[in-house]
Amino acid sequence: MRIAVLGTGVAGRTVAGRLAELGHDVRHGTRDPAATRGREDWSDVPGTTLATFADAVADADLVVNASNGMASLEVLATVAEQLAGKVLLDLANPLDFSQGFPPSLSVSNTDSLAEQIQRAHPDVRVVKALNTMNAGLMVHPETLADADHTVFVCGDDEGAKATVTALLHELGHTDVLDLGGLDGARGTEMVLPLWVRLMQQLGTVHFQLKVVR
Repeated sequence: MRIAVLGTGVAGRTVAGRLAELGHDVRHGTRDPAATRGREDWSDVPGTTLATFADAVADADLVVNASNGMASLEVLATVAEQLAGKVLLDLANPLDFSQGFPPSLSVSNTDSLAEQIQRAHPDVRVVKALNTMNAGLMVHPETLADADHTVFVCGDDEGAKATVTALLHELGHTDVLDLGGLDGARGTEMVLPLWVRLMQQLGTVHFQLKVVR
C-alpha cells in the first residue's frame, strides 16, 4: 500500500520506518525536505522517501497524521486538495505545552482534534487510532505483555475503519476495540492527561491500557 506519513517527529519517524519494513511504499511528508535533512537530530528513515506534504499525499492510498497536534489543522490545510477521498489515520493529540509541563488539551469534552479535522475536510475518511500509547508500542506492541493490551479505533466510515484495523493487525495489535463514530476520539484524546500522570509515576513510557471484558 502507498502510505504518506506526515510529520518528522519521533512518532512520524517510528511509524514510517516500521511501515516501510513491512513492505509498504512510504512517503515521509515534511514542510521543507532540505531543511529537515539539515537538522542536527535528523537521520533518514530507511525505506522511506522524504517529500513535501503535497508530494507525499498526492498518490497515497492512506495518509497518517503524525504531525504535532497543535499544528495538524494547519498542516492538513496545505494538502486539502490532495487529501480528497482518502483514508486518514489520525494519531495526533491536541497537547498544548504553552503553559509548560504537564500539557493541557486544546480541545476536549465536546469536541476533539479528529472531529476538527473531519469538519475541515468533509470528503476525507478520518479514523482515530494509536494515540493512547508511545511511538514504540504503536509499531511493536509485542514488546509489552505479548501485545495483550488494547488499541482503540473510531471513525464514521466503516470501510476506512476496516482499512485501519487491518493495518493495526499487521503492526501486531491483537486487541482492537472499535469505539464507534469519530466522536469516540473525545474519549481517547482525553486519556492523555492520565497517560502523562502514569508516565510520571511509573518512570517510563513503556506501558499501555488494557480493557478486560
